[in-house]
Amino acid sequence: MDTKWIELIEAVSNARGASGFEDEVVNVLRPFAAQYGTVKEDKLRNLYCFRHGNCEGRPTVQLDAHTDEVSFMVQAIKPDGTLRFLQLGGWVRAGIAGHRVLVRNALGQYIPGITATTPPHYMKGGDPDRLDVDQMSIDVGASSYEEAVREFHIRIGEPVVPDVRFSFDEAHDLMIGKAFDCRLGCAALARTLAELEGESLGVNVVGAWAVQEEVGTRGAAVTANLVRPDVAIIFEGCPADDTVVESYMVQTAIRKGPMLRFMDKRMITHPRFQRFALDIGEQMGIPVQSGVRAGGSTNGAPIHLSNLGVPCIVIGIPVRYIHTQYGMAAYSDFENAARLANAVLRALNEEVIAGF
Repeated sequence: MDTKWIELIEAVSNARGASGFEDEVVNVLRPFAAQYGTVKEDKLRNLYCFRHGNCEGRPTVQLDAHTDEVSFMVQAIKPDGTLRFLQLGGWVRAGIAGHRVLVRNALGQYIPGITATTPPHYMKGGDPDRLDVDQMSIDVGASSYEEAVREFHIRIGEPVVPDVRFSFDEAHDLMIGKAFDCRLGCAALARTLAELEGESLGVNVVGAWAVQEEVGTRGAAVTANLVRPDVAIIFEGCPADDTVVESYMVQTAIRKGPMLRFMDKRMITHPRFQRFALDIGEQMGIPVQSGVRAGGSTNGAPIHLSNLGVPCIVIGIPVRYIHTQYGMAAYSDFENAARLANAVLRALNEEVIAGF
């Protein structure tokens, strides 16, 4: 195992990147991407890597992953010094309270806090297990509005992220950390570019790390219009189902390879491109799972509807307990996601794409 990939996953997982505030993640990825192509950014801080060797006259494949994570924003400061907050992205509500978070203050520092609720001893009716976010607060230790502002330098509009550090158990092929949706995808995109370095392909490749996916796939609406791809591969950290559904419904288990979804709430995956990728995986001996999703969505939603239509596939890395503070995933699934993307890119050319 090449430890540089674990180190990259750790760096992007630990980076603080709430939706709209993805700067730290971009700062980790930019120097890495610059080794493998021409790097650009746009005004939203979407990051692009135009692969070395791209040239005129070949179809373009966009590789996508998103840099933001489910997070929060400070909405107001209460008289008692605690903070009202709003969700950025779709959290599992029951898991929000009682965790450490990091709140960015007016000095640009991330300071520790706790997502708090009224103790059950003081609740007046209601179910303490069914609280809404407006019944929670973030406590950084201040005891008044004035102290929160003057001593802790709190201000509204600042991002809040889980205070979680990455760990890797090599003996059991397990990674635990925050923001695996979609920092594992960010790292898989980087690995794909790295492993293609110096190879001659039948397509041009542009990596695009998009912002603000968790709040409506906003960044990818911009990247698709800049790249104007002929086809696209979307990397995603997707919800593992092997601990939450009946055995016959399991389609996204950890340690069984990436999952290629046939549909979700906002996209029916291009069926010919999907079968092409699944066949490549089988031919190459790469473990791949197939899934049919009733909900959820990815950056494939805006990309596949851009530029008069773009065939897309989603290579999803299974993550247990997604959209909570902690995710659990298998390193082997990350490896096989990049292997599959590389195999697909090596097999694509103008004639193949025209057949989709």
